Amino acid sequence: MDDLGRKGTLSTLHGTELAREVAKRLAEEYPGNERQLCALRHRNAYELLVATILSAQCTDERVNQVTPTVFSRYPDPASLAEANLEELEELIRPTGFYHAKAANLIGMASAVVERFAGRIPSSMEELVSLPGVGRKTANVVLGVAFGQPGLPVDTHVARVSQRIGLTTEKNPDKIEADLVAALPPQELASFSLRMILHGRKVCKARKPLCDQCVLFDVCSYAVQAAAHL
Repeated sequence: MDDLGRKGTLSTLHGTELAREVAKRLAEEYPGNERQLCALRHRNAYELLVATILSAQCTDERVNQVTPTVFSRYPDPASLAEANLEELEELIRPTGFYHAKAANLIGMASAVVERFAGRIPSSMEELVSLPGVGRKTANVVLGVAFGQPGLPVDTHVARVSQRIGLTTEKNPDKIEADLVAALPPQELASFSLRMILHGRKVCKARKPLCDQCVLFDVCSYAVQAAAHL
């Protein structure tokens, strides 16, 4: 792609049209389905839920280094519910905030055993009722493990959405609402995962690589940056 010295005119696409154009281009740039795009290694909904809880304020790479031992020691909610707190803390220590995460994992597993017969629930309302599970985590599990509409909004999704012009909101729940309103339900999970990949590789927080971006001509931030060069 040409460098930012070129002058661009911002696309006239807005709202739903803009969101769907962005989704189309990102799908070409980052092909694959939800399971293939998810960086957290897992084999089922339980493992994905555990990994997602551990991923808070931690890289996926670090989580993937820790989870094989966790899953081997605690292969299901029943075994995790009975975990020794200090032992679990030591296993997950590398992910950071291990005191809170360990308590949440045991609390989550206990609730799953007591209220859902040991099965990870598959609705937003039920998932967010579990200790340590917020809307973002629930959306990951819904979209990737259960194939349901789910659009988790992390810092990457928020930043990229705001820069492109898909939302002016700052609250994650409101950003989610804007994106959900503009995209087909079956594309929500994969769209979010592609936005995360794009945020990590190209639309970086401190120095976005606009000259390498497939969204250059439809992105408010990129076109305005080019106009000032």
